[in-house]
Amino acid sequence: MLISDLIAQYIVKAVTEENGSALLSRSELAERFRCVPSQINYVLTTRFTPEHGYTVESRRGGGGYIRVSRIRMTRDCLIMHVVNTIGEELDAASATAILTNMHQAGVITEDEYRLLSVVLSEQALSAADRNLRDVLRASILKRCLIQLS
Repeated sequence: MLISDLIAQYIVKAVTEENGSALLSRSELAERFRCVPSQINYVLTTRFTPEHGYTVESRRGGGGYIRVSRIRMTRDCLIMHVVNTIGEELDAASATAILTNMHQAGVITEDEYRLLSVVLSEQALSAADRNLRDVLRASILKRCLIQLS
């Protein structure tokens, strides 16, 4: 398992145990995982974004801290937030990440997750011109999510 995965798991566990918001020290995390603080920054900026359902407040310096909080939104509000962040194109890997995050957050059911995964897959869109697949994928996902809200 990658160190990034271990750090992310630790942060998710801390946020869960602290009822949705954890106050962490960047230097303590770096020491705990025997890595440089920039590795902690990398994990925070790639895995704890609003699109993943988190906000991160950070203060640098000697007394610096990181507050990682789970965004609390209604299901419909979260769905519309995702719809608004998708953009005009969406590659297969990004679609999978969005669906996985929505499923883990309880926004979509297992059946919805599986169905949307198949509909948005490269195999399902293989009849379309390669240059249009990401545009179609974004449009399909937006329309499906709007229908769910």
